[in-house]
Amino acid sequence: MGERSSDGLLRTEILRIAEQRGSDKTLCPSDAARSIGGEGWRDLMPAARRIAFELAGEGRVDVTQHGDRVEPDARGPIRIRWVTGPA
Repeated sequence: MGERSSDGLLRTEILRIAEQRGSDKTLCPSDAARSIGGEGWRDLMPAARRIAFELAGEGRVDVTQHGDRVEPDARGPIRIRWVTGPA
């Protein structure tokens, strides 16, 4: 799978899962990576994190740690939450 095609698939899958779960529940970027990446999901993790922050910049999702929004330079595990209203 090429980088461009995997980016598009990750973006779509992050949004699909986030919308499905709603603003009360979160997902890990690995949920989307595992969904589209099969055995090679770990290789997709840097792109999944980058795309999550791109979507947050567009106001589509929030990226959080311990329930608080974080910036793209955040280290460690992150969670993605669907945004239901104006960001």
